[in-house]
Amino acid sequence: MDPAIQAFNQNLSLQEAEIGDFLAQYISEHLPEATCKIWHAIPVWFIHDNPIVGYSSLKRGIQLLFWSGLSFEENQLEVVGKFKAAGIYFNNVQDIPIQDLNRWLQKSKTIQWDYKNIVKRKGKLEKLEINPAS
Repeated sequence: MDPAIQAFNQNLSLQEAEIGDFLAQYISEHLPEATCKIWHAIPVWFIHDNPIVGYSSLKRGIQLLFWSGLSFEENQLEVVGKFKAAGIYFNNVQDIPIQDLNRWLQKSKTIQWDYKNIVKRKGKLEKLEINPAS
């Protein structure tokens, strides 16, 4: 696990750290093409410098956030913010729906909005055309 993400998780409560450790390992394993780092104070995975998925500790629990998640059309994912992000909260590792998580991670590879260039485009998001083979 990335040392910065490990340090992030160590600063969580024991229960949240267990969730964080699981998510960090699982995401890294299932998105091997992604790079991860602490970005805006939370662990985030990127594909081609575009943020894909991350998690944070909030009052409701650990929030797993997909930057393009609103376009996944998944009922379990709640709208987050004013762009295309959507997320879900977990309070125990046992709450994480593995089949759903697998599906969301697969969708995160092919359904992406261009957050990388949002500042350059003055807040306008454009959908990326992703070749599933790449």
